[in-house]
Amino acid sequence: MNNALNATHDPALRSWVASANQAACDFPIQNLPFGRFRPAGSGEPFRIGVAIGDQVLDLKATGLVHTDDMNVVMAKSPTERQALRTAISAGLAEGSEQAGEWAKALLAQSAVEMTVPCRIGDYTDFYTGIHHARTVGSLFRPDQPLLPNYQWVPIGYHGRASSIGVSGQRFKRPQGQTKAPDAATPSFGPSKRLDYELELGFLVGQGNALGEPIAIGEAEAHLFGVTLLNDWSARDIQAWEYQPLGPFLSKNFASTLSPWIVTMEALAPFRAAFERPAGDPQPMPYLDAPANREGGALDITLEVWLQTAKMRAAGEGAVRLTRGNAKEAAYWTAAQLVTHHTVNGCNLQPGDLLGSGTLSGPKPDEAGSLLELTLGGKEPILLPNGERRSFLEDGDTLSLRGFCEREGAVRIGLGEVSATVEAAGA
Repeated sequence: MNNALNATHDPALRSWVASANQAACDFPIQNLPFGRFRPAGSGEPFRIGVAIGDQVLDLKATGLVHTDDMNVVMAKSPTERQALRTAISAGLAEGSEQAGEWAKALLAQSAVEMTVPCRIGDYTDFYTGIHHARTVGSLFRPDQPLLPNYQWVPIGYHGRASSIGVSGQRFKRPQGQTKAPDAATPSFGPSKRLDYELELGFLVGQGNALGEPIAIGEAEAHLFGVTLLNDWSARDIQAWEYQPLGPFLSKNFASTLSPWIVTMEALAPFRAAFERPAGDPQPMPYLDAPANREGGALDITLEVWLQTAKMRAAGEGAVRLTRGNAKEAAYWTAAQLVTHHTVNGCNLQPGDLLGSGTLSGPKPDEAGSLLELTLGGKEPILLPNGERRSFLEDGDTLSLRGFCEREGAVRIGLGEVSATVEAAGA
């Protein structure tokens, strides 16, 4: 587990970048997330940066990296990655001898363009949110909300990497086949039940060779970090197509990532015990390890915010729909996902994305999708401006936010991932 505390986590540590020392800052010196950026409007190649306060540090300009390829950095060993984190922290700390030179390598985040934080070769979406699984299952299978395999095996399906975009993405409402319950035949047209999914994305660091599984005790050494992920879903298309082989057009039209990867090292102060409820099956031996039980869960607060087109036109900000926590939502840990994914010999590669699946808490105001929040559209939510939503409408901007805070540690954030729904194309 990458949960060892060191000098880079010291709550007393401050940066010479003043904005990083402000209360409730997402990117204090204790965080140091990675992303890819370029000056806005420049057309230059994207290069690797680290967020610090409201600035981004050009790592190549500091001499700490000699590549613009984020996947090369992600493929380094845990020891090499920790050494890089230590060097960045030391250079950004108050009193650093590098402050003068490194100040020239800073750009305001408001003046840069971000892209997907790494090259994503493959994408697997899991289904770790047990409260989501139970709520959605009860809508369709009241007598058996959870299928028999759910508590035994991490469920996942292969997603589409080519349609993954970065925060700020605008995408057209998907079209496809749907079938109303009272209709004799399906029809074709724009989705009427477009939904968001509140997820975390786990990005692979070092991969494994084909045929060589990753043991649970080594799994986190193969994880580079975490992003926010919105895996949009067209619920009406999904309902018609998902049997017998699972989601297809209902999922592959868009997925949106936050631009920053918060490293597993940065999350060390925010680990939590992984515990199964009394009476539930315990994980099989290949999915179980003392370190995973002691600190495999992540204490990350997750929020969902919505701004409609009408709100935007009136100059009104987004409103929060829900707030929950990943450690209470996920039935499987990130390490277990890596181990299960490779147990049959499957080879993961640097930059591969593993989605957590929708992370909903046990309470109604912790739902990770509108499907749950509105009980399948039967109970629309009322927004402060009088608008109602069962599912997303054209012009809606949906945002996910995440942060970690705990006594004795400095709060760090995952930033934000936002995207806007546009009308279906011709």
